Amino acid sequence: MNVEEEVLKIQKKLGKMTSSEGTGQEQALDLLRELQRLNIDLDILTKTRIGMTVNELRKCSKDDEVISLAKALIKSWKRFLAATPPSKESSKESSKPSSKSSSKSSSKSESSAKKEPEKEKESKKPTQSSYPSHSSNTTDAVRLKCREMLAGAIRVDGEPPEGCQTPEELADELEEAIYSEFRNTDMKYKNRIRSRVSNLKDPKNPSLRANFMSGALTAQRLAKMSPEEMASDEMKGLRDKFVKEAINDAQLATNQGTKTDLLKCGKCKKRNCTYNQLQTRSSDEPMTTFVLCNECGHRWKFC
Repeated sequence: MNVEEEVLKIQKKLGKMTSSEGTGQEQALDLLRELQRLNIDLDILTKTRIGMTVNELRKCSKDDEVISLAKALIKSWKRFLAATPPSKESSKESSKPSSKSSSKSSSKSESSAKKEPEKEKESKKPTQSSYPSHSSNTTDAVRLKCREMLAGAIRVDGEPPEGCQTPEELADELEEAIYSEFRNTDMKYKNRIRSRVSNLKDPKNPSLRANFMSGALTAQRLAKMSPEEMASDEMKGLRDKFVKEAINDAQLATNQGTKTDLLKCGKCKKRNCTYNQLQTRSSDEPMTTFVLCNECGHRWKFC
């Protein structure tokens, strides 16, 4: 089976998935990976129109990996088409004698007019053409998507000042540092990426983004920071306040109690005591009484 026949076979399977409202996403992922491995040239792209089928699958799919891989395939084919001189076929068609009927020429013009708006729409989509804008050290679709999200979070207030790294370069370094810790793109990796994106985009925490863009905060450090460490100064102040209040409440709960002269201290023999009662056993058991001597500080308990 040659490459064109394999592409047509895959196209039929993908076409069934697009008409069944995005079912069979695991099989779609395997088929897209198979397309990546095939040596597809311009002639096969033109004959099979596999690009349109993959684009339809991307639109109807709800699986992030399928969408990312479909985008990566479309990008690679678009770069391939851009590198191929488009003037050969057009020059051949223009050099043909004008002996064809007007109906055929009109049908060709209509079909080409339909294809051109679709290509223009795809070229205008920022998610397909804006990243990566420079050479990247990975071709993994999930990692490229994560780098794009990080770059967008870094660029939320505009481009960095002159002399600083570009958002894409900073995103590459940060994603590489996170990936080096997990060595895969599982849920822990994705959660770490989402946490960095959320904190970098936070309008109440501009210092984190500014420190990272200026180089005061390295990508290796930001990749491992906890949510508490990434929080803004205002949030850190609120947390410190809550901790102090919790400590005060705990101290009050420890010191409070009921004073009584009915209990006698076993050490100093005085009857100046304070007691608290707590349910330390099952509910059908009596409460445990904790006693503190206010004179010598001796503590004991009895049931």
